[in-house]
Amino acid sequence: MLSLLHIENIAIIESADIRFDGGFNVLTGETGAGKSIVIDAIGAVLGERTSRELIRTGARSALVTAVFTGLPKLRWLEDNGFPPQGEELLLQREIQGDGRNVCRVDGRPLTVAQLRELGRQLLNIHGQHDGQQLLDPDSHLDYLDCFGRTGDLLEDYQSSYQAMSEKRRQIASLEMDEAERSRRVDTLTYQIQELERAGLKPGEDEELDARKTLMRSAGKLMDALQAAEYALGGDEDSQGACALIADAEGELRGVARLSPQIGALADQVSTLRAAAEDALESLRDQGRELDFSPEELDRLESRLDILYRLKKKYGSTVADMLDYLERSRQELDQIQDADDTIARLQKELSQVRAQAREKGERLSHARKEAALSLQQRVQEELRQLDMPKVQFQAQFLGQQEEEDGMGPTGLDQVQFLMSANAGEALKPIQKVASGGELARIMLALKNVLAEDDGVGSLVFDEVDTGVSGRAAQKVAEKMAQVARRKQVLCVTHLPQIAAMADTHFSVQKGEQDGRTYTHVERLDRAGRGEELARLIGGSSVTDLLRQSAEQLLAEGEKYRNVLREAL
Repeated sequence: MLSLLHIENIAIIESADIRFDGGFNVLTGETGAGKSIVIDAIGAVLGERTSRELIRTGARSALVTAVFTGLPKLRWLEDNGFPPQGEELLLQREIQGDGRNVCRVDGRPLTVAQLRELGRQLLNIHGQHDGQQLLDPDSHLDYLDCFGRTGDLLEDYQSSYQAMSEKRRQIASLEMDEAERSRRVDTLTYQIQELERAGLKPGEDEELDARKTLMRSAGKLMDALQAAEYALGGDEDSQGACALIADAEGELRGVARLSPQIGALADQVSTLRAAAEDALESLRDQGRELDFSPEELDRLESRLDILYRLKKKYGSTVADMLDYLERSRQELDQIQDADDTIARLQKELSQVRAQAREKGERLSHARKEAALSLQQRVQEELRQLDMPKVQFQAQFLGQQEEEDGMGPTGLDQVQFLMSANAGEALKPIQKVASGGELARIMLALKNVLAEDDGVGSLVFDEVDTGVSGRAAQKVAEKMAQVARRKQVLCVTHLPQIAAMADTHFSVQKGEQDGRTYTHVERLDRAGRGEELARLIGGSSVTDLLRQSAEQLLAEGEKYRNVLREAL
């Protein structure tokens, strides 16, 4: 169960510590006091989607900490690389002003997505919007699959359905009328021939651009090379550096035997001469490379022009054009072999279609069995919620409207029908359910779905909207029954529900120094009486209202004792 919730700087809650008990916990308070903010904080620490707008004005970040106790061993922790925990687990989520989130489990970091996966194994939150989901027929199949635990069958079917859809896509891409096929063959043939005639070579465009740049600068480069060659090699009238260095080496060699130091200098000059001669040869080689004719420049310009025109049609580089050429060849081969390929794909499609059909029928059979059980369970729950004449049915509308009667979710379309009164025909639930009926149907459905899901805590956020009188009492009793098996946290405005709780919290809003603050207080018996009196009669609490509140509390205790004895 959720035993401790610590909140810092969430909306109008600056700081709060709420210690929940097992059984039935309720939170009450005036509208806008911050009850749903507590639920938002629980959702945040369980990894649900949130926003930095949730951070209290003026604060740099918000923090929510939750401690769960009495836990069984959670396989998820081991599968995701977290050390095995005892019976206590600490979750934290810090929401920062720049939008970043820092999440931890027992002090170790994890992602928001991981926190969400873990959170769904610890606690379920049922909010006011769940009633709107019940009005959406598209969600009814999801409810049925959840109850029937058909997830593995659905996943198995969807793998075959996806394979079938891919085969259809491949066939459709090859199927075209004869005129269209002929036009495409002509286009591809022309493009392939044009690119093949060009004789493209990888990296050719880069090499030609570099050569063109070199040729355009040839005059300046030749002047520099010739001057450098003259300095090193000289001419008929004067010696260059190489000859002068050779003279110096000869002079030193002539006296090297007279002095070791002179011999060393002769070696240095010899190395210098060799380097100068190598440089002179390199200069002459460079000069020969720059020796080009106007005809070569014309040929280069012509080739670059061809490449430029081809690039406008087939790609920005020679590599792109060669890739386009290969893809065009493959497409042409596919079109020319299309009839054979289509025949092969049709045969493969027939096989995967049969597999998908078989798996879809198994899934449909499991759903229909689950539907019968769901109908009985929900009707029994609704009878306990003061709807004894209700009829509830999961109606199968036939196969999907897509090809072969198969769709992404199987062969079935499902909608929930109901009749709330004797003699009335079953009709789609979204057309006949009132607000109070919808709330009770949602409660019944959620209770049935939650019985065997392994989650130990349930949160109900004002799901009693539209319920009053005797129906409210039945809803309160039902929540008390659920709380014998699981921890229940409920935000409510109904005194009947609040009186049935084991633990009661009051959420109050106030001002201090121009700021709004929310305070969460655990109520004792006297405090519960005052809060119930306020829920019954509003702001003016009278002795008569206190007597009514005391009577509700006594009836709640009596009913809870009966449940304990029954267990």
